[in-house]
Amino acid sequence: MESTVLFKIEKGCIQYQNKKLFQELDFTIRQGETWALTGDSGSGKTSLLKALAGHLPITGGKWEATFFELLKKSGKIPEDPLFSWRNQVSFIEARHRFTNLSHTQTFYYQQRYNSYDAEDAPTVSEMLNQEGSHPDWFGWTVENVIANCRLEKLLDKQVILLSNGETRRLLIGLALLKNPALLLLDTPTAGLDRLTRIEFEQLLARIIASGIHVVSLSHHELPASITHIAQLKNGRIQTISRREQYQQVMEKKQTASSHQMLLYSWLKLGRFAEFDEIVEIQNGRVQYGNDEIVEIQNGRVQYGNRIILDKINWKIAKGERWSISGHNGAGKSTLISLITGDNPQAYANNIKLFGRKRGSGESIWEIKKKIGFVSPELFQYFPQETTVAQAIESGLYDTIGLYRAPAVENETLLLAVMNALGIGDYAMNRLQQVATSVQRLTLIARALVKYPPLLILDEPCQGLDPNQTERIKHLVDELCRQTHISLIYVSHYADEIPASVNRQLVLENGKLVTFQDS
Repeated sequence: MESTVLFKIEKGCIQYQNKKLFQELDFTIRQGETWALTGDSGSGKTSLLKALAGHLPITGGKWEATFFELLKKSGKIPEDPLFSWRNQVSFIEARHRFTNLSHTQTFYYQQRYNSYDAEDAPTVSEMLNQEGSHPDWFGWTVENVIANCRLEKLLDKQVILLSNGETRRLLIGLALLKNPALLLLDTPTAGLDRLTRIEFEQLLARIIASGIHVVSLSHHELPASITHIAQLKNGRIQTISRREQYQQVMEKKQTASSHQMLLYSWLKLGRFAEFDEIVEIQNGRVQYGNDEIVEIQNGRVQYGNRIILDKINWKIAKGERWSISGHNGAGKSTLISLITGDNPQAYANNIKLFGRKRGSGESIWEIKKKIGFVSPELFQYFPQETTVAQAIESGLYDTIGLYRAPAVENETLLLAVMNALGIGDYAMNRLQQVATSVQRLTLIARALVKYPPLLILDEPCQGLDPNQTERIKHLVDELCRQTHISLIYVSHYADEIPASVNRQLVLENGKLVTFQDS
């Protein structure tokens, strides 16, 4: 006997701005099922989540949110004509939508590093208590959320000051406080450290046990509580499998010989002829300078009584390739902000960049022109109305968005970089019109486009599928092979770090705990 249907789409169509994303879509969620959506980036996973959340219209065919009627019959939700099924869905997207205390504007990129501006942001406690006004139909109270999402130590912290991983934990907590019948998660473990990912799997089991049904987009781990997997391709659900069937298929793929996998990777990614073109175009334009790229002596960052970094001593020589690791909130992004100059406290520290002491008369633009940079924070705040080509070209001028007419002389270089990352077809599309993965690849291209002496890639593969991740690793390794570039690479996944990285810095609670060769 089949379980009760909670949400059903039959022969449905999903479209956005006159573009059909799905046609003839059949998808059913039954009671007791927990779903993962998998597939290559751009296959339609996020669009399906948006449709389930009511953010994209489902037209044609037939669809019904049966769970809503069941909840009304059970007495768990009110008999209110203004209360729709959308009130019973929580959707955690790739970007947060935090606003200031007066709810009049969103935050901007550098706000988290400016203590005065950060005071305009609500604290974690304020946001939780504001969202905690919902009835706790499934038992998720403010106290319950604080404990289960490990938010105790963050309560007095402004949300703009949270690390990428800490923000993710807060977003999960805020979603749970709505006590939704259906929880939709877009790559929920993105930005989480290894321990927190393990804890998330345990939390997910508790969420499901409380009666909430879950549909999650996944590129990496498949939590034990997932029962069904839908594999998407080109706007269609290609296969639907139970967990056991899916694991058997994946195990067969993993038994392929390393030689076969290497051959597949080589054929799939190619030799990057476009990258050779970038090298040729930029050859002679980039000066790598002397052997000293970065030197920090007794680095320290403090906000009020909270010490973020303390006694950091670190040198990067020309051609060295470093990884930075550490738990969420360890200080990784803050350390990078001292190098890029985005943190005002950089000028109160003893820092040398490219052989020159910071604060000795150089402009911020003189430093930035030698650095290529991408991070989750840049992704969060980059203007969405910018086209892909304009966003990449802005990297040549170190602006967040292009504030001048596109230069004809840059067209060949831009096209080569886009083709190297597989996004050449999207050049004239605005960021808000393309898949999240294309947006992320665009910002990686922005970091690479000027062929910088120092390349800083802070979680560059976040939200990318395995093929795109391999492409990035392969491209970075090729860049390191052909040039004297210095590299800082941040990732919570060891298998995402390129082979060319051979030195490691580990942070713990704002302190440097180890240097080592990888």
